[in-house]
Amino acid sequence: MKELFQHSALTDGVTVRVAVNFLPEQSRIEAGKWFWVYHIRIENDSDQPVQLLTRHWRITDGQGHVSLVDGDGVVGEQPLIAPGASHDYVSGCPLSTPQGSMEGYYAFRRADGTRFEAAIPYFPLAAPATAG
Repeated sequence: MKELFQHSALTDGVTVRVAVNFLPEQSRIEAGKWFWVYHIRIENDSDQPVQLLTRHWRITDGQGHVSLVDGDGVVGEQPLIAPGASHDYVSGCPLSTPQGSMEGYYAFRRADGTRFEAAIPYFPLAAPATAG
């Protein structure tokens, strides 16, 4: 099944695409735990390689509480992405509310040593309504 990327952002020749899905089998709604998985594709449409150095996430839950998450690379990697190439990874996000959102940026270094931040597009986290 082909993944449908629902959100994208372009910064300095780097496109970040996001597909997000609610995972009821990983959630424990009766315990106030909802879980989403997101698939990120980073496409390098610039004319030189870029290396992903760090990530910065702003995660907001349905009550407006914000968590900031910073770290090296993505899922333990700092991929070097050649011109015309892409890097994909999958990760997850738990929340204590049935809706929220994520957004942020990746810090990159180009082959010439210059650094820039590529936007991670805002995307909502929304569990489907449950019949009550």
